[in-house]
This record gives sequence, structure tokens and C-alpha cells, in this order.
Amino acid sequence: MDIPEQQQNMMERYRDTAQQREDIRRRQAETGVPFVVDSEEQLLARAERLLSKGEVDPETLAPVPTDGGPVLPAVVPERILGAASELQSVNFLARGARAARAVARMSIIDNGRRAGFGTGFLVGERLLLTNNHVLPDVKTATGSFAEFDLESDVDGVPKPIAAYDLVPGDLFVTDADLDYTLVAVAAGTDGSRPGAVHGWLRLIAQQGKIVIGEPVNVVGHPDARPKELAVRDNALLNQLPQFLHYRTDTEPGNSGSPVFNDQWEVVALHHAGVPDPDGEGWIANEGARVSAILRHLALAELPPQQKLLLAELGSQAVPSEAALTEDVLPAQATLPAAHAEAGAGAQQRRGVAGRTGAGRRVVFLHGRGQQGRDPAALRAGWCGGLAIGLAAAGLAPIDAGDVWFPYYGDALAAWAADREHLAPEATTTAEAYAPSDPGARAVYATLLAEAAKRAGMPASERESVEEGVRASEGVAAQESGLLGGVVAALQRPLSWIAARSGLDDAVIATVFRDIAAYLDNKSVRDAVLDAVLADMPDDGEIVLVTHSLGTVVALDLFTRLHKRASVPLLVTAGSPLGLDAVYRRLLTGGPVRPGQVGVWINAWAAADAVAIGCPLGDTWTGVRDVLCANRKDRAHDITQYLAEARIAAEIGRGARP
Repeated sequence: MDIPEQQQNMMERYRDTAQQREDIRRRQAETGVPFVVDSEEQLLARAERLLSKGEVDPETLAPVPTDGGPVLPAVVPERILGAASELQSVNFLARGARAARAVARMSIIDNGRRAGFGTGFLVGERLLLTNNHVLPDVKTATGSFAEFDLESDVDGVPKPIAAYDLVPGDLFVTDADLDYTLVAVAAGTDGSRPGAVHGWLRLIAQQGKIVIGEPVNVVGHPDARPKELAVRDNALLNQLPQFLHYRTDTEPGNSGSPVFNDQWEVVALHHAGVPDPDGEGWIANEGARVSAILRHLALAELPPQQKLLLAELGSQAVPSEAALTEDVLPAQATLPAAHAEAGAGAQQRRGVAGRTGAGRRVVFLHGRGQQGRDPAALRAGWCGGLAIGLAAAGLAPIDAGDVWFPYYGDALAAWAADREHLAPEATTTAEAYAPSDPGARAVYATLLAEAAKRAGMPASERESVEEGVRASEGVAAQESGLLGGVVAALQRPLSWIAARSGLDDAVIATVFRDIAAYLDNKSVRDAVLDAVLADMPDDGEIVLVTHSLGTVVALDLFTRLHKRASVPLLVTAGSPLGLDAVYRRLLTGGPVRPGQVGVWINAWAAADAVAIGCPLGDTWTGVRDVLCANRKDRAHDITQYLAEARIAAEIGRGARP
């Protein structure tokens, strides 16, 4: 695609969205609020992200001003956005300077001569992102190079420039329509990777990074000059499925610049100004959305070695279609490099204890797939979601420092690192993620078969699968090969569950794999329970909030909890405890309600494939089920459950009886 054609496409996109922009201006004028979103879910996602990253002090959000009537769902998120857009903390400048270090001037070399300039930025230790029209092909990239630190220091003295060659032979992915190129960068002359020296910008697939009306910031090399920053009269004008339109100052040479929100997260890859159809200059700027680029990369067919290099983008860069909820890490995280960190010989992280004192202790118990993550950061994310729900319920937030967060992610992953790998000979997702242990493999098959039945799979389609599952029961001591035919047939129920829930089948398979491993393997169960008990309060009243596999762990935990401890409130969210294959394998041997529990609230969502055995009240006694309207693409997300006002209110009141 040449430049004139690209400019024509931009003009057409801008012209075709004229009515959208007029609607945006009208809504801004009517409400007096600059922030415009398509739905309350979009507003909630943005508010959740700001809270979870600590960009807004939850103390400023409560109590919510009200005339005594119900609080509108949008009121709290709008307050959060307003709080985030007021005067910036002084660290705004320091964070911006840190982000800018990853930005480089691109020098384009053709036949040994410098043929042009652009901008690019590191998105991994060895990965650089720029425009397709800057680096359209391998031939252009070969010989071109990136120049970092082309800028002056605080005293106005030019810094030494660090130049790095590009190595498109290691990785080169490009797309003319989205106008992006991702290319590998060589190590420096001293052998150091460029990202280790200059840092890199993490591309984030999760929604909620910006809404219309918020400021944008652009760092680049306009007209090939030393690095410059546009931070003043800038704002997001409109969001298209693949592009963003925004108001800011750019010049030729800014092509390939990162477009940031005020938290210095990349929201788009700048590629050009939108020309005025009447030839009167430029009317807007356009950049490819980070989410669109990451979706394209997720579908790219690459050799295995290049996929390994692509994994340097990190787990946060995997789109939800390919990976999922906060409870499950993306496929890249199962690569050997990620496993090595959580292997049997690695140092395992400990959970974090809350402040001790009078009153009830709040304890969060996480689900699977949290290996390698910081427990304190996880706790903050949970508290951020809860703060939204509490504010909507008119209650004050709970200080994260008061919350206990036991952590078993590394203990579970240590087993997985040594025992669980994707089966290279597998032809289906169900086979690829099946446990290698015969016993866990049989439980995995049973879980999927029962879940498909609960999801409404017709009996005629289940018969052969269920016969194989029944035959597999009791063969745990036999060779795992005897279960191969059964597992191969499980793709049908797995696909059925995925279609009914909207979750990726790999997501469902990994969750059920780990549940099966926990339920079948005594050493895994003991390691998980020991890790949890190490950071649990051993006396007093506990408000226990659990999620996913954590709900199963919690029911086993009651058999080992100290006699001085009681649980006046138990909250289970996204729980598989309604499945017969789960509850009959608990340490209690069935759906036996723990005697230490007072009130039991179970939060579930119809689209949550892990909670497919819910409501729990059909099986367990004394459970109050609450159906939550979670977003379908985040149906299993714990922050969605905690942001539900009814759930948050139970926790808030339970913590302060």
C-alpha cells in the first residue's frame, strides 16, 4: 500500500465517522463531561484499570454523593475518570521520561545511503515496533538501524547516541492495512540487549486503557529531530475498531511513535495525520490500536523459534480471544522459559499478610494460573475491583493493607513445570492440555464430560464420550495410553462448552486440567494447602473471598483450619463446586457444608464456563446464589465479580459487622 492510498483510506475513515464525532460532541455538551464511551461496560473497564494500578485513591470515591435514591451504575466510574484527569502527580514527568527512553529514531538505509527517517519503540528486550511504511519489508529492514538517546539531558547537553542494528532474519512481522512492523533488534556492541539498557513498553491487550475525551501523549522524532514530546492540547476524538483518531501535534518523522494515555501505557501506534479533503492541511491524527495489532500478531503463522521470540511481548499482550481472564495465563506463559522460573528448584513466592488488629480479617484466595506474579499486585487488583462495587453500594473501600492474600501460584506451577507440557503429537486442544498422569487425565475427562452435559450438550452427542469416561474410571494405575481414545473424543464436549460460553477452548482446558491435577494428586494438594496455610490468620473471625480453583482449595482448607478460626462469611466466585466430579473428590468426600461457615454467598455468571455447575444451592445446603451480569468476554474475571454491588456489599458489611 503506497502513501497516497493510505492517505485516501484515512480520509474515508474520517469522513465515514463524521456522524459519530457529532454524536460525541453532542453528548459531551449535554453532560458537561468530556469522557464519552459506547457502554457502561467500557466505562467500568477503564475505571477498573485506573483503580487496579493505583492511579486513583479509592478513599476519594466514598461516600458517593446521592440524593438518597439508587446510585446510577455510571456515577462511580465517571468520578474515577474525573479524579484521574485532574492535576497530575509530579511523578508523571519521571514516568514519562522512563517511557521515552524506549523510543528511537529509525534510520532507513537503502543501497548504503540514508534514505529516510521514522520513529520506533521497544516492546520487548529484542523487539521493536514501527510502521509498515517505515519498514515495509525485510530488504529495507536489513541495514537499517535504531538510534536511542537522541536527546539532551537536563542541562541541555546532547547524550551519547546508542545505535542498534535490526535483524529481520530473527523476526519480521508486518501488515500494510494496520501499518505496523514488528522486527527483532540485535544486541549492542557489548552484547547487551537494547531493552535491558533502555527499557521497553509493554503492549497491553486488556481493554480499559483510554476513553474518548481523555488526553493522549506522543513521543517521537518529528522531522528526524532529537526526541520530542507532545503533551499539551491533546485528546482522543474517536475510537474505531482498528484505529484511534486524536488531536495532537505531529510532523513527518513521527511515524511509528507510541501514543500514550496519561498513565504512560501505549494505546496506539501513530502512523499519520489525516489530510483535509479540501487540501487545507491536517484535521486529525490516526494510529492503529494496540489491541488490533496484538490480534493480528496472535494469528500470525510463524516458525517455532520466532514464536519463542514473540513471547517476549509478555503475557499481558495476549488478546482475550487467545488467552482470557485474569484466572488463566496465556499460551506463551507455558513455554519452557516461563516454566523454568516456577520449576521445582525455584524459589517460591510467599503470600502477603494483612495488618493485624481487632475485628475481622479479610482473606482473598486466588485461582489457578497466577504463577510468577506479585501477590501484592494481585491483592491490589482484587481490591480495585472491590472498591468499584463498594462505591456503587455506597460503602467505603477496604484498604489493601488490611487484606490477607495467601499465595499458592508457584506451588501449583512447580508441579506443572515438571509434569505438564503441551503434547506435541496432539491433534486437538483437549488432547494438548490433558494431564500426563493417568489419574488426573481420567478426572479431566470426567470434568469436561459433565460440564458439557450441564451446558446442554444433547445426549445423542454425549453417549460415546460418556461411555469412554465410565470405562476410564478406575484405570488411574494403568498406562495413560489406555485413556488416549477417551481424551481424543473430548474435543466435542470442549468445543460445545467453548461455544456456549464464548471462552477460548484452551482457556477451559487449562482450568480443568489444573483442577483435575489438584483433585487427583495428593502431593499437589498438600503443596497448595501448605502454601495457603502459611499465610492465613490462625485465629479470629475471617471473611474468606475465593475464586475459581481457590473455591475448591477453600473447601479442603476447612479440614485443616485452626480451631480458633471461624468464617462468618464465605464468598465463592466463578466456582466449579457444583460439578459432581469436583465435590465428591474433596477431602470431605462430598458436598458437606463446613461447620465453621456462617453465611455463604456464591457469585456466578451464566457465561462463565468454570462456574458451569452453578447455582450451588441445588447441591450444597445454605448457599445464597447471586447471578452476576459479567461481561461475556470477561465472564470468569474476579474483578467483574467483585465490582458487582451486591457481592461487594456483602463483603463490605461482613468485614465491618
